[in-house]
Amino acid sequence: MNRMIRRRFTDIAVTLLVLLTAVGVPAYGRVFSEVTPGYIFEFPKDHFSHENYRIEWWYFTGNVTSDGRKFGFELTFFRFGFNDPAITSNPSAWAPKDLYLAHFAVSDIENKTFFYAEKINRAALGRAGADPETRSVHNGSWEWNLGPEWSLRAEEGDHAIDLKLKPVKDAVLHGDRGYSPKGESPGDASYYYSFTRLKTAGTLRIGEGTFQVNGLSWMDHEFTSRRLDPQDQEGWDWFSIQLENHIEIMLYLLRYRDGSRIPFGGGTLVHPDGSWTVLKRSAFEITPESFWRSDKSGGSYPVSWKVVLPDYGIDLKIKAAFPNQELVTPRSTGITYWEGSVAAVGRFQEQTVKGSGYVEMTGYAGPMKMGLGQEPWTGRTPDNRSK
Repeated sequence: MNRMIRRRFTDIAVTLLVLLTAVGVPAYGRVFSEVTPGYIFEFPKDHFSHENYRIEWWYFTGNVTSDGRKFGFELTFFRFGFNDPAITSNPSAWAPKDLYLAHFAVSDIENKTFFYAEKINRAALGRAGADPETRSVHNGSWEWNLGPEWSLRAEEGDHAIDLKLKPVKDAVLHGDRGYSPKGESPGDASYYYSFTRLKTAGTLRIGEGTFQVNGLSWMDHEFTSRRLDPQDQEGWDWFSIQLENHIEIMLYLLRYRDGSRIPFGGGTLVHPDGSWTVLKRSAFEITPESFWRSDKSGGSYPVSWKVVLPDYGIDLKIKAAFPNQELVTPRSTGITYWEGSVAAVGRFQEQTVKGSGYVEMTGYAGPMKMGLGQEPWTGRTPDNRSK
């Protein structure tokens, strides 16, 4: 019991430090770089941590099958850098100069059940990190390893993945050669690249059932020193679609609190040969067509959409594999969001096409604020999983 209390106290204390730095405590000890055009990516070095930037994340999502049974998965890693001199000047090996958070989720599409879990660890004594020497990004035992082949592993309770990933196409640099605008100010941007088609094989476990799976995954990596303006921007919608004709589409919208303003956004159309076309906000329209309301958070999320890129002859219907794919993460990021498997059907020029993908949505269940380890609508400390 004492160990549980200490762990809980540590979780809350470290999350509080994230909150303090996120809302703008003056920085005297560590200066973070601004995102500007002209960054030159170097791989594999840029797969790992960029500690001169404040916020960084690695996203893996995928859709896999086993003898016709369908599953979706998400494994994401986040890094937050501290700039408080009381932290950065602490000589202790346990000093949390960087905090690593992680989310793991599995969508059982046949049974319409959703599991998720979260982790929080400081980057100390090897508990978490993104290290080019070990060629891995990890939080505890959850990891992406870039050995002779890519591997992705996570296990929590009754759920686990152990997957091998092989890039079918090279990295795609979004925006202006990786400089991806996230607002009207030039500094509101991230460096952003993706691997949009990863051949995926391995095992997925749910309870006592272990499934040999195959399919496709998508990897995103972004880093920046700014976050959304909570006074102006409400949240975002992000789409990744993999069509069976070897076309991939990434689209994002940043919604304003002022509903009369057109959401800011952009995207990328990736061609079968791996080349890509940058999409301006005016190149596409995303129209929600149906909604689902969460009993847990009260958030009302779109769960089907019409997506049109008229200049490219693309007209798609996107639909969630099932509605309840919401994550409530008070022990880590403190953000309630929807991220789940979707299916796509429609037209690409003169062809009928179909595919799969993932959609992420934030800001539908309340303001984008960091939590302190409790559910804001009840004050209770939650279990770390949901079905």
